[in-house]
Amino acid sequence: MRWLPSCALTLAAMTSVAPAAGPALTIVLDFEGRHSDRSIDAMKREVEGLMREAPMRVEWRSRTDLAGSPADNLVVFRFKGRCVFEPVGYLYDERGPMAFTYSTAGEVQPFSEVACDKVAATVRSAMWGGDFARGDLLLGRALGRVVAHEMVHMLTRSGNHGREGVARPTLSGAQLIAPGLRLSPGDLERIYTQP
Repeated sequence: MRWLPSCALTLAAMTSVAPAAGPALTIVLDFEGRHSDRSIDAMKREVEGLMREAPMRVEWRSRTDLAGSPADNLVVFRFKGRCVFEPVGYLYDERGPMAFTYSTAGEVQPFSEVACDKVAATVRSAMWGGDFARGDLLLGRALGRVVAHEMVHMLTRSGNHGREGVARPTLSGAQLIAPGLRLSPGDLERIYTQP
């Protein structure tokens, strides 16, 4: 298996290639706790929409599907906690990051952890009225944006944040569920021009 650096180099060379023709980035999902298929499907659609602007083709695999099946250009997301929208909120400390990407000796690695409980609590704090009827979809949208944020770190091999869009330093609950949050032109440029 080749890891992220080969993917990032390939991305830098494909700025004029249509998404379907570009190389695939395999995103491996590893769930520690329960998850909602509806939320995860919404997360995948959100990430694919955001990364279409990059452009790149995204392939999804679970950690168990990966065994014995090599994949190029691999990034791994471990989801900790419950990735479900609970009908009744529970108390959860929302402080701290909703996700983080590992780095070793200053080198950003292709491994990230997402704190599903924190994402769900942040989403719930921004919801009102009819939002609760589509809680799974809004949680999926938020998870997709959190995953895309971490992917910017991985693809640029940098801990730096953008000034706007998905890669800004912090995202509020309202920004996580609002329609239309995208990668900024500056973030797209950083993906293409990474070292």
